[in-house]
Amino acid sequence: MIRRQKLTSRHWLIVTHDLLAPAAALVATFVLRFEGNSLFARLDPPLLAAITVYAGVVYFLLGLHEAKWRFTSILELSRIVRASVVLSLSLLVLDYIILSPNFYGSFFFGKITIALYFVIQVVFLSALRIAYRYLHDARTQRSARNESASPTLILGRAAEVDVSLRAIENGAIKKIWPVGILSPSQSDQRVTMRGVPVLGRFEDIENVIAVMRDRGTTISRLILTTSAFEQGAGAEKILTTARHLGLVTSRMPSLEEAGAALRLAPVAVEDLLLRPSVKIDYGRLEHFVKGKSVVVTGGGGSIGAEICDRAVTFGARRLMVIENSEPALYAILEVLSSRQPQTTIDGRIADVRDRNRIFRLLAEFKPDVVFHAAALKHVPYLERDWAEGVKTNIFGSANVADAAIAAGAAAMVMISTDKAIEPVSVLGATKRFAEMYCQALDAELMHSANESGERTRFISVRFGNVLASNGSVVPKFKAQIEAGCPVTVTHPDMVRYFMTIREACDLVITAASHALSRERADVSVYVLNMGQPVKIVELAERMIRLAGLEPQRDIEIVFTGIRPGERLNEILFAHNEANSEISVPGIVAAKPTSADLDTLKAWLVTLGNGIASEERDRIYDVLHAAVPDFTGAAKHAPD
Repeated sequence: MIRRQKLTSRHWLIVTHDLLAPAAALVATFVLRFEGNSLFARLDPPLLAAITVYAGVVYFLLGLHEAKWRFTSILELSRIVRASVVLSLSLLVLDYIILSPNFYGSFFFGKITIALYFVIQVVFLSALRIAYRYLHDARTQRSARNESASPTLILGRAAEVDVSLRAIENGAIKKIWPVGILSPSQSDQRVTMRGVPVLGRFEDIENVIAVMRDRGTTISRLILTTSAFEQGAGAEKILTTARHLGLVTSRMPSLEEAGAALRLAPVAVEDLLLRPSVKIDYGRLEHFVKGKSVVVTGGGGSIGAEICDRAVTFGARRLMVIENSEPALYAILEVLSSRQPQTTIDGRIADVRDRNRIFRLLAEFKPDVVFHAAALKHVPYLERDWAEGVKTNIFGSANVADAAIAAGAAAMVMISTDKAIEPVSVLGATKRFAEMYCQALDAELMHSANESGERTRFISVRFGNVLASNGSVVPKFKAQIEAGCPVTVTHPDMVRYFMTIREACDLVITAASHALSRERADVSVYVLNMGQPVKIVELAERMIRLAGLEPQRDIEIVFTGIRPGERLNEILFAHNEANSEISVPGIVAAKPTSADLDTLKAWLVTLGNGIASEERDRIYDVLHAAVPDFTGAAKHAPD
């Protein structure tokens, strides 16, 4: 039940002003329309008091007292007009139907008087509000132009720029003085927005900065909105120009991304994806997560930490973060606590390989949803230390899956990889085996589900490289560029699919919501649509240019050769793997083949024996049997 808040002193001041307005408007109307005895006959105190009381009821019902005057807008003015219409129509009914001419022998007000009253009433109610808003905005603009404020150009379309300007006006963004706007839209040219002129298009940036400097204003900052990063908008050239000119660059996040805190953010490489980001249905995600108890394994990693953040953002009731690295666990818990969330957060040190501990933790917590992000993922390391990959990616995943069932979880979501498709590496083969185990559990539980259909759902979500995640090429290239070292790329034709961390995690949660909605109860593997693949060498060249340098002149690009377990091109679906579109944009359902649960459990026993005896050939035999399209070879794996 929603509690009605008590009226504050500010509310009472507004109410007092608004109650005086109808009486004052009526007096002003009579003074303008009548004189002599006709005027004095109409200045009747009981009538003025009755109209004031009636107006107060109308104002209260329409909520005129609720809006802050500093945010007076068309919406508030429309409320004033509606209130004035109600009062004017009431006077019309009173004058033409109830009282006059039955009581007075003639009309007391008359249509012209009522029309005039309507206009004066609107003016009296809105004048002080508009004046207060104007004075507040003028004061904000004056403070924005002080010596500490940075003269700034804002780049984007009108609707997005308006959000930025409002944020500056209301103080959400400080020490910014917007002196001009650059927009790609023809309709935005030669206009002003909230007093700030549109000075040209994105490609005019250097000329605009030069002209402003000649006029005595030195631009020191750029704010880029979402449209500045659209394909073809030239964001890379803009950022390169900004770096050459020594300008500070920031981006204005979208309203969906910013959430409750609207603030500037640094420009990151992931903002320069060569494709539009998938549109996320955030209402669906909130409906799925809100009020639930969530467990995230590997919660200190790039993907796990972002899933934790999204769980808190979308209103999870409880969150348990499981992580085997103490520094990583500490870091994510500090970040989450700084958000001052409503979610109850618990962090536990544990390794998914420890079956008994994982069972105990999940049994005590009783999660609704388990996101399994804990994994070993570096291809060259797992080619050498193959047993570690099997222990974590296969046995760790099986432990979490079995514990999820025992704890009565509604779903477990396993984070997989596009390298699991026709794998050539230990990473891909172990991830595909883990997928198959989850598929087999899902099929087994579907057949044995009770009459209500309640069971634990198991789904796997595949996606490719995540920009700026731990161990990805982006931080590696950035460090090499900053050190002035050559940027190392394995092969000139190496191609990968890329996603942002947030986009990947939002789509993971979306896939989970789809699986639990019973829209497609037979789907257990989802593939995220990552658009067109990106050549790694082109990504390296872009990062070098964004640093204000020239590839192969200032920073050399060196090709080091394909590493063990790598291939030039990743694929989204195996040649014999059926796939279909679902009702959610950005996600495709896959139907890979899988062995039955008993066979998989027998293979797990063999894998365990092979690890215990350190028999690499035995491990590879099982992986080849379980994943027939796995082309890795034990004899090629270094000791």
